[in-house]
Amino acid sequence: MILRLKLLSLMFLVLSTSGMAYSKPGDLPQDEFERRREIFISELRELNACAIIHSAPEQMRNHDVEYPYRQDSDFFYLTGWSPKHAILVLTPKSGSHDTIEAIFFAPERDIKREVWTGPEKIFTDAMLLPGIDLAFSYDDFFDHLGKLVKGYERLVVSYGNDSQFEEACIRSLAKSYERPPITQEATSLLKAHRMIKSDWEIQALEHAIKITGESLEAAFKKIPTLNFEYEVQAEIEYGFKKRGAQRLGFPSIVGAGKNSCYLHYTGSQGALTPGDIILMDVGAEWDYYSADISRSVPTSGKFSAEQALIYQLVLDAQSAAIATVKPGASFRKPHHTAVQVLTEGLVKLGLLSGEPEELIKEKKYRKFFMHGTSHWLGLDVHDAGGRYDASGTPYILKAGMVLTVEPGIYISQADDVDPKWWNIGIRIEDDVLVTEKGHRVLSASIPKTIAQIEAVMQP
Repeated sequence: MILRLKLLSLMFLVLSTSGMAYSKPGDLPQDEFERRREIFISELRELNACAIIHSAPEQMRNHDVEYPYRQDSDFFYLTGWSPKHAILVLTPKSGSHDTIEAIFFAPERDIKREVWTGPEKIFTDAMLLPGIDLAFSYDDFFDHLGKLVKGYERLVVSYGNDSQFEEACIRSLAKSYERPPITQEATSLLKAHRMIKSDWEIQALEHAIKITGESLEAAFKKIPTLNFEYEVQAEIEYGFKKRGAQRLGFPSIVGAGKNSCYLHYTGSQGALTPGDIILMDVGAEWDYYSADISRSVPTSGKFSAEQALIYQLVLDAQSAAIATVKPGASFRKPHHTAVQVLTEGLVKLGLLSGEPEELIKEKKYRKFFMHGTSHWLGLDVHDAGGRYDASGTPYILKAGMVLTVEPGIYISQADDVDPKWWNIGIRIEDDVLVTEKGHRVLSASIPKTIAQIEAVMQP
């Protein structure tokens, strides 16, 4: 009865307020998020489970200054809601689908705060989301918690990395006799859903990749005229903003010369010396979906003979690895393929000595190629899933999965390496969609061959 009265009062509030339907740049399709919730609710129903999914916390950078806010990926995946301080509760019922199963908690209106931040979405706006049955004030959550979890065998929860909420939730549940006996992390269930991308998710990724590619190509043309790594980074990130990206998918990696050999170099203060390689690993984010592209180009616009040999070897390894991407293949197949091609090539160039198979067995290639070849891509640049499934075996690729393919060779200064190879760091990374019959390289339009890169940089 209390819930029914609350619903009626909220319907009156929705009709009497001027709140607009949820929208943001990119026109997020709300039926997409409703569909995701329905699928997840069906899974929860089979487990006799309810779920609590919390938003990301606001993080303080330093006194009175917050980091730019970014919503928790699991929370966004199920709601499309980007404001902070929100909770989604899913309470599957075994009976009619007309029962209340999706409940939202969000802030009440704070007029004083709006003076500083402008209007923010509140719990009555949440009632406009398709498929949301009830909405309450965020501050009322713990008043309802015991009733919401009552009768379930399992609680599936994501605290959104909000430690304060996690502690408060654990304390509150500890006092309740109705708490479910089993608690499970939501990500353990959601990753299976997030790994298979919908048509809309693929479109969002394609847009993020398009922004990234166009920004990279524009920066390529200017690199021979620039003096420092940070200038290149600024050109790329300006391109992201200019083309509408809401934020970076991850901190940009831009390293020239010896810095191209550091895998996650973020200093960006080094000088650009003619004749060096500059490695750029960057990605724009569009509607919360991140691109992840790596390109390595000569600062002068033309590869030296040694740089071209290493570059072509990496490109050959990447091409061979991409060719293995198809439904039914192991997630690790691209990596094993890249390792084979790279090791054989390094032997031919005299950088490794011995039989390739023995060198691979002993992992001698890791002197020059010390990371994996692929990771999942989506809401997170290293998206949910990991390399192995619950049984500990590598995932099998399925249509709708999106992964990176990014082999590399990094040759730092060393006594046992001919100086002509020193400070050549090459990584080539593309974003690849697994299709029903094979694969599609989503970033195929971004210049990648030696001829393409030199043509852009020296028109």
